[in-house]
Order: sequence, then C-alpha cells, then structure tokens
Amino acid sequence: MPSLLGAAAGTRSADRAARPRSVTPGRQRWDVGPVRGRPRTARILAAALRRVPGITEAQANPVTGGVLVRHDPRMRAADIGRTVREAVALIAEQPIDAGGPAGGAAGTPAGDPAGGPAPAGPAADAAPPAHRGPAAGPVLAVGATVAAGIALVRGSALSRHLVAAGGVVAATAVVLRNDWRRTLDAARQAAGPDGERHPLLEIVGPHRRRLYRAAALSVACQAAETALGTFLGWTGLVLIKGEAAPLARLGLTTASAQLWGLAGLVAAACAAVATLSYASNLQWRRLGQDIEHDWRSRTYRHVQHLELSHLEGERTSRVAGTLTNDVGQLGAFFSGPANDVLQLGTSLALLVPAFLLLAPQIAWIAFLPIPVVAWLSLRHQEKAAAGYAVTGERRARLGSQVINSLEAGATVKSFCTEDHEAAHVDELSEAALESSRLSDRGTIRHAETVRACTTASMAGTLLVGGRSVLNGTLRFEVFSPLIGLPQMLLMRMSRLGGIADQYQRTLASYDRVQRLRALPVETDSGEAAAGPAEVRGEIALEAVTFAYPGRPAALDQLSLTVPAGRVTALVGATGSGKTTIAKLLMRFQDAHSGRVLLDGQDIRDLGRHRLRHAIGFVSQDPFLFDGTIADNIRYGSFDAPDEAVRKAAAMAEADPFIAALPDGYDTLIGERGAALSGGQRQRIALARTILKDSPVVILDEATSAVDNETEAAIQRALRSFAAGRTMIVIAHRLSTVRHADRIYVMDKGGVVAEQGTHDELLARHGHYASLWQIQAGELAA
Repeated sequence: MPSLLGAAAGTRSADRAARPRSVTPGRQRWDVGPVRGRPRTARILAAALRRVPGITEAQANPVTGGVLVRHDPRMRAADIGRTVREAVALIAEQPIDAGGPAGGAAGTPAGDPAGGPAPAGPAADAAPPAHRGPAAGPVLAVGATVAAGIALVRGSALSRHLVAAGGVVAATAVVLRNDWRRTLDAARQAAGPDGERHPLLEIVGPHRRRLYRAAALSVACQAAETALGTFLGWTGLVLIKGEAAPLARLGLTTASAQLWGLAGLVAAACAAVATLSYASNLQWRRLGQDIEHDWRSRTYRHVQHLELSHLEGERTSRVAGTLTNDVGQLGAFFSGPANDVLQLGTSLALLVPAFLLLAPQIAWIAFLPIPVVAWLSLRHQEKAAAGYAVTGERRARLGSQVINSLEAGATVKSFCTEDHEAAHVDELSEAALESSRLSDRGTIRHAETVRACTTASMAGTLLVGGRSVLNGTLRFEVFSPLIGLPQMLLMRMSRLGGIADQYQRTLASYDRVQRLRALPVETDSGEAAAGPAEVRGEIALEAVTFAYPGRPAALDQLSLTVPAGRVTALVGATGSGKTTIAKLLMRFQDAHSGRVLLDGQDIRDLGRHRLRHAIGFVSQDPFLFDGTIADNIRYGSFDAPDEAVRKAAAMAEADPFIAALPDGYDTLIGERGAALSGGQRQRIALARTILKDSPVVILDEATSAVDNETEAAIQRALRSFAAGRTMIVIAHRLSTVRHADRIYVMDKGGVVAEQGTHDELLARHGHYASLWQIQAGELAA
C-alpha cells in the first residue's frame, strides 16, 4: 500500500495520537487514541496494517485503545513505528464511527485508508449497521418516549399506562441490546477473526455448570425475597384494614388468623432467603475462585513456555501484575457483581409483569429510571475504559520503578541519588494518582446521578399511586403490597454504576491477560523432536549469522567446531558474540541463517527439553531462588540424594563456606540469594550444574566473581569433572582457559580472529598474545 507508506501529512499529530507502550523483537504494542471507543476505526486500522509487507498480524482494541502489531523480527523497530504512525494519521482524518454512515475524506469510501473497500471477513461481518450503532439506543429510547406521549394524550387511561410502560421496557431492551452488540463486536476485534463469544463467556470457560447452579440459586433467592416483601405488605394491609383479601380467599377470615398465617409465611420466606442467599453466595464465590485458579494456572503455564526473547522483552512487574491482579479481577467479577446483575434481572422479570397486571397505572413511573440508568451506566462504562487502561499502565510503570529502585539500592546509595529516585517515584505516583482521580470522579458522579434518578422515581411512584388510590382507579389492597417492591429493585439499580465499573475493569483485565497469552510459546518441529538418544557432545556451527533486532550482526557467517569430550574456550572483547553462541546452543535464540549441529544433527530438529537436558549452563549472572542452599543446588535434579548434593558442592568449592554457616545446607539465602556474596552465588550455581551431570556443559564467566585462589581450586575440580564430556568455557580472564584443548579468539562482528592452544596462540604474537600480556601486566606501561 504505497499511499500508506508514503504518507507524511499528519505524522506529527499522529505522534501525539499514537504512543508506543512496549517494543520487543517481532512485536510492538501501542496506545492509539483515535481507536478508543470506535470499533469500526479499530477494524480499518488493523486491516490496513495487515497489508503492510512484513507485518504478520495486527489487532486494535476499541475498548482500551491498544494496538498490537506482530512483524518479521528482522525488520527495524523504527520502520514499524513509522508505519503505525502514518496509518493512524490517515485513519484519524476520516470521520469514521461518527453517528451516521462513515465516509472517507475527499470522497474516499470508509473502508481501507488507501481507498480500497472495507475489510471483509468475520470482523467486517460483525460490524453493526448504522441504525444499530452507538447512537441507536438513545434515538430509539426517545422515539419510544414520544410514542408513549402520543398515547397518553389520545388513548384511554389504561392503554396510556400500558403504552407508557411498554415504552419504558422497549427503551431498556434497545439500550441493552445495542450495548451488548457493541461489546461483542469489540471483543471479536480484540480476539481476532476467530473470536465469536462475549468475553464473559470466554472467562467462565469450563465452569458453566457451577455458573448455572449459582444462577438458579440466585433466581430462587430473589423470588423468595420478592415473596417476603409481598407478605410484609399484606401484614401492613391487615393492620390497617383488618384483612387481606388474598388470605381471606384461602380461608383465613379473621385478622388474627391472617396475622398468624402471615407470621408463618414470613418466617418461611426469611428462612428460604437466608438459606438460598448463603448457598448462592457460596456458589458464586467458589465460581470466582475456580475461574481465578484456572486462569492463573493456564496463563502461568503459558508464560513458562514463552520464547525467551518475548519473556525478556516484558516488564517483570507487568507480567506479575497480570498473573495476580488481572487474573484476580476475572474471578472477583463472578464472586460479586455477576450475582448482582442476575438478581437485578430476576427482580425485573418478576416485578414488571406483576405491576403490568396488577397496577398498570403506576408501572411506568415505577420503572421509568431503568432505561435512563442503564444508558447512563453503559455510557459511563465506555468512557471509563480509556481511564482504566491509562491508570493500569501508569501503575505498572510505578511498580516497575519501585522494584528497580529497591533492587539497585547499592548503586543508588553509591551515586548519592536517593532524592532523584524519590522524586522519580513521586512523579510516577502523581501521574497514577491523577489518572485514578479522574476515573473515580467519573464513577462517583455516575453513581450519584443514578441515586438521584431512583429517588425521584420512588417519590413519583408514591405520588402517582397515592392519587390513583384516592380517585378509586387503584385499589389500596393492590397498591399496599406492591409499594415496597420497587424500592428493592431501585436500591439494586443504584449499584448498577458499581457493577458497570467492575464489568469494565474485568474487560480491561481480560484484555491484558489475553495479550499475555497471545505471546508465542516455544515449539518443537521435525521428525527428531524427541531428541537424541545419546549425546556424544560434538558441536559445530556452519556459516551461522545472527543479529539482535535493530543492531548489527552479532555473528556473521561464523563457522567453528567443538570436539566431543574436550574443553573448548571462547575469549574476546565484549560484544564479540560469545554469549550469543551459548544462547544459540541452548536454543534461547535461533540462527537467522546457517546451522548449529549437535552430533551432526541440526538442533532445530531436536526437542528443546531433550536438548537442554543434555546441556548444563551457568550464566554470567546466575539466579538463585528464595529457599535453602540445598534446594538451590538440587534445583532441576529434585530427587538427588544429600550425598550427591554435598559432592557437587565440594567440586564447586562451595562446601567449605556452606559448612561454616549456622544451618549448613539448610540455610535460607533470601530472594535471589541476597544473603550470599557474588562468588558464593556463582559456586552454588556451578554446583547445581555439576549435579545435573550433563554430557555438554557451558560456563559463561562462571568464575568471574571468585578470587584467584578459589578459581584455581575450581579449575582443578573441573578438570576431573570435564573428563569424558564436552565443556565450553566463555571467559575474559585468560588464566581461566589456559589449559583448554582449543581456544577461539572472537573479534567484533562475531568472527573468529584466531584459534589454537594457549601456547600456539602465544607463539603467534597476535591478538591473544596481546591480551595475555595486558592481563599479565607486561604492557601495563
């Protein structure tokens, strides 16, 4: 689409309308203002981006304004960003979703911004027609009100009341129907072409039976509560008039008999309400807990299998917040607000027919606030979506900054930047506070508006109903039991704003959870996915090229061989690709071209788990878990006996300092091993790899944090451990690798500058010899 790629006009305004939220290799997430609240705009923008060469998928969410773009990882992130902004600039110029049929600027049809037809497929089919768009609810509600007004003027008294009540019901149905369709359309857009169900149905998932049980109990509870209100109304009628006609027809003719009978009915209704309320609330809470547990388990399992590049590209605090707060919100909605919605619906289903049959004169005024409150609540829900998305993003940034500042405590203090960090947190906290205040202000304003509507309706019901009783058109025997029932409904209506608030929070949380679950997981392919039966350990790189996104090639047509059962060293300057080779061997990354072979077999044809079981890996910054020393050494080899743990620790020169600790191997080391020094953490990580006993071992600066004496002892132990296995040692300290069978000297750009043994390389007086002389102090002058 040349017009999209070549568009320059409006780019500056698009910079303000579209802001990147996160940029990782092969994926970008954006906040796009013009998409928020405009489902059709979201569909057109996503369809336009999908046509750009190199972009494999694009999704735009009209609820949160979030845009997800997946692309070829080899494309520059800046090029993708420029394309997104140009697309937003073109889309923003078109009056789409603006009430009537959308038309493009300057006669361009409202479809593809390049002038093509509107996108076809499920997304387009899901688009509501113009008369069903966002403005349809208020328009039809006004129409129903006008029709009711004409009937009130021209018709009989009863028909006027019935038509007015029917207009109220019709307006309510229209508002709810249109909002349901808009929400479903937004959900389909967020879920992609295959999304067919409403998010709440997706959230419930396999727990529908419990949902049905909870719903049935809630309906029964609400029916019992309505019956209780009716019985209490009859009790007042007996006290005022001396009898209640319905009870007289049952044979209870005296006031005393009717009061005793009502006492029994009230007691039974109270017991039923209490029992059913307890059972229904218990079922709803269990449903919420089951949903939370199920989503957290499945999402966390998905996160554990993400490709490492995507996992490293996400903020840890964001992922943790999704797994805790957002998943918790999915369950919290069904623990409370969902029950309130069902009780409200049951009250309507019971009371509206009752009023229409028994007291049509006051039905319209009793239920008049319902369409108004429903429209206000759903309108508030749409406006609150953007606020919650912004608030969630700002809170995530605040949490990330707090965690980073705490983890960098030593650095902060050494640079005397405590006040700077405090000011930064204050700034982020102020931004999050302002977003929360804006959202809360709108929520409170909506709740008070709903309260005013319901209070006015209660007063109107008393006034209209009282006049009907006085003029004889409504019997007091009918009005008295009914007068208290709308109050129950209207009190629930006052909570509709809170329900809509929780509903919107749930949709926003569902969107964040789904975005996390949309990240690609590691996959195995090929006939040999089961992995090699035995590993000899011969490794070869054949013309391997690899580059991190937006950077020069880390490896450029690199070829080297690591013989089986030998110690091979990789040395060289920082950035020469040594750690990248380790990542390729572990399949944390895959080469862009060329092959990485293990025993002559391409590792992309091997199962990742089998491959990683065959390779032990100690990174530059080893991670220790919050637990005991023994648990950390045994990690991954959970069934290893205590004697094997101690033997591995002794080989890693960790046993002496462990034995000196008060609790020995049962010593708790804190989060990330905070209670240990850097050298002690490295030795425990090394012991963990020794205990794994893999045929191939990669040591990436595994002894960089230990002193020379300890390193010499570890080297002696590793020589016996290396017997019969392939060992790759990555090091800057050349004394670490002087006894290696082969040394590869890496240079900038991921090329091999020299190779040979320590003595051979010194004899050449090349790059390695220069490095050796520098580290030995011979060229210190």
